[in-house]
Amino acid sequence: MTDQLDPVASDDTAARPRWYVVQCKGGESFRAGEHLTNQGYRVFHPVLEVQKKRRNKLVWIAEPLFPHYLFIHLDRVASNWRPIRSTRGVLKLVGFGDEPLPVPDALIETLAARAHLDEASRTSGNAYFRPGEIVEITEGPFQALQAVFDTQQGDERAIVLLNMLHHQQRLELPVGHLRHST
Repeated sequence: MTDQLDPVASDDTAARPRWYVVQCKGGESFRAGEHLTNQGYRVFHPVLEVQKKRRNKLVWIAEPLFPHYLFIHLDRVASNWRPIRSTRGVLKLVGFGDEPLPVPDALIETLAARAHLDEASRTSGNAYFRPGEIVEITEGPFQALQAVFDTQQGDERAIVLLNMLHHQQRLELPVGHLRHST
């Protein structure tokens, strides 16, 4: 129970492997994670899959959940800590003074479970807009009007419900012509 409340390991947990935070150089967390993994370290780099417009198309892009940081699983005794600091993309291990502080296992488990849920929702359909969500049309003859997102048709088309003449009309638009309503 101490592990969940206090990130500093007690004597009985000091011998077991723990998670630590690695601070990476700006924009190099993916590189650092790859190099640490290639060296045999167990790394957890939570990412968030987001849709962004690129050349007028919506594409999925992986962005770090914690920019400039990732987690590494190390044993205080058995792991070789020396190569970590000289790994490409790594700035330092986060700690207090010269002592790296472990992260509670419960935090890593929660982040890993959340990452799994996000991946499941992305592969099961549109994770950018949800059915029933109010969206704003950004281009075309209906620009600046609000509609209700209904469903996605393929990768690039969406069906929205637009109130016109006191009736909801189904309208098919490019997904790139929609944004979250403010």
